[in-house]
Amino acid sequence: MRDRNFDDIAEKFSRNIYGTTKGQLRQAILWQDLDALLATLPEKIRVLDAGGGEGQTACGVAERGHEVLLCDVSAEMIARAQALACEKGVSDNMHFVHSCAQDIGQHLEKPVDLILFHAVLEWVVDPQAVLKTLWENLAPGGALSLMFYNANGLLMRNMFVGNFEYVLQGMKKNKRKTLSPDNPLQPEQVYHWLEQIGWQITGKTGVRVFHDYLRDKHKQRDGFDDLLELETRYCRQEPFVSLGRYIHVTAIKPLEPRKNYE
Repeated sequence: MRDRNFDDIAEKFSRNIYGTTKGQLRQAILWQDLDALLATLPEKIRVLDAGGGEGQTACGVAERGHEVLLCDVSAEMIARAQALACEKGVSDNMHFVHSCAQDIGQHLEKPVDLILFHAVLEWVVDPQAVLKTLWENLAPGGALSLMFYNANGLLMRNMFVGNFEYVLQGMKKNKRKTLSPDNPLQPEQVYHWLEQIGWQITGKTGVRVFHDYLRDKHKQRDGFDDLLELETRYCRQEPFVSLGRYIHVTAIKPLEPRKNYE
C-alpha cells in the first residue's frame, strides 16, 4: 500500500472542498484555533505545513509574517500552492518541497517551531510512524496543529442518511480515487498516539459538528453566518468535539527531553 497522492484529482479536490461551505466552515473554525495558538508562540517562527496541499493555510500563516515550508507528495498541489502564494504576495515567506511528510527531515536544516498537519493523517498507510517523524522535526517547546478525519463523524453521518448496511459492513471504502479518506481515525486512538510519543495535548475542536448533519442543505449556504456562530459556540465541548467530521488537536512538545515511545 502507498500513501494517497492527489495529482489525479487536484481540480476535483479544489472544487469540492474549498469551493463549498464545508471547506469555508472548516477554514473558519481552524483559523480561530490557529490565531489563538500563534499568539502563544514567538513573533516570528519557522513553520512546516506537511501535506499542505493547495496552500490556503500556509499562505495565511505566511501573511502573518512567519516563514513557512510547505511540502506535499503531489506535484500538482505544489504548483497550485506556489501560484496561490504568488497571488497573495507571500512568496518571499514561503518555500516549497515536493516530498512526503515522512521524508521532510531531509529538507530541514533544523527543527521547526510549528507543524501543521491537516487532513493528511487519514490518508497515510502508517499514521503512527508519521506522527513520530513530525515529533522528531519539531523543536522543544514547539507546537503541533493536527486535524484528522473522525471515524465517529463518518458513522454518525451514515446513520443519519440511513446507510445501515454500509455501517454494518464496517464502512469499508470501495473506491480509491475519491475524496473520501482511506483511513478514518478513532479520536481516542489518535490522542493515545500523541501522548505515547510525548506530546502534551492543549486543545480539541470538532470541525463541522452540525453542518453535515443538516436535513435542509440550503441552510448550509443561506444560514451560514448563524451556522458558524453555533459551530463556534459548541465545537470545543463534548459531545460535539467527538462528533465533528474532523477533529483539530493542538499539542506542544515539552522543553524537557522527550519520552521513549518505543
